[in-house]
Amino acid sequence: MQFIGISQDLVKMSLTELKFIIAVAQERNFRRAAEKCFVTQPALSLGIKKLEEELNIIIFERSHSDISMTEIGTQIVEQAYRVIEESERIKQLADLGKNQLKGTLKLGLIHSVGPYLLPEIIPILRKIAPDMPLEIEENLTANLESQLKNSVLDLAIIALPFNVAGLQCRALYDEEFDVVVPISHHWAARKSIEPSELSNEKVLLLNNGHCFSNQVTQACPQLIRKGEVLQGNSLETIRNMVASNLGITVLPSSATAARYNNPLLKVIPFVHPAPTRRIALAWRKSFVRLEAVEKIAEAVKAINSDYMKILN
Repeated sequence: MQFIGISQDLVKMSLTELKFIIAVAQERNFRRAAEKCFVTQPALSLGIKKLEEELNIIIFERSHSDISMTEIGTQIVEQAYRVIEESERIKQLADLGKNQLKGTLKLGLIHSVGPYLLPEIIPILRKIAPDMPLEIEENLTANLESQLKNSVLDLAIIALPFNVAGLQCRALYDEEFDVVVPISHHWAARKSIEPSELSNEKVLLLNNGHCFSNQVTQACPQLIRKGEVLQGNSLETIRNMVASNLGITVLPSSATAARYNNPLLKVIPFVHPAPTRRIALAWRKSFVRLEAVEKIAEAVKAINSDYMKILN
């Protein structure tokens, strides 16, 4: 492939000229391309000729019956597509800067938060930020971190600690852990459970990679040393396994709220002080839609719940 060196001082192309060559490449006809660009055919032809002269190349080979692109012209048009797309992105960013609550917000959540927090905050967000629809991604903490860094996500709701260079966090709420057992379990009549007692039971936890499992084993270290741990793919799968008498589990209090009551299960608190986790909102330090961050935090604060300790 032959590379052509072009001085930046020489090239003074405009977005309009790039739109002209894209239109001609698509239509293969100057008249139709001009109509598509809402200009006269002489104006379009002059703009393309000016661009070719500035670049000192031929983009289109013209004949009476057809218009085709040269080899370098094909590459120039491909790059023109990218430039136009990026220019549109700049306009979108500018619009967001004017109204940060308008446009889709890409929100990530860890698996042990999403199913329980989203039903609470989405109705609130529809009222306080009606022009900001959410695009939801549930994933592991490590994947959410990567997606935040690469701008795949705008915000993520994770569990602390979450110390990552280039990212900023804001604590949202604390919640305790509860023990969940089958209704026929010998603990079913108990008022509270010591964390150390779990090591004598068959305990169901999320698979490796889920931060909630790590937090449970940190709160109950004997569980790793001498307990029997089985793993499941989701907290709801685990809840159903417990209901089938396959073991017991530990759930965050958001997952044991009244709406999730199951007659086959008994929820038992830990002895005070119970193990807890802190849930936080994370975003890139370069993220410009800080009003969107505030609205997510505002929605969480507006939740009427006795299982969350909302933080300022």
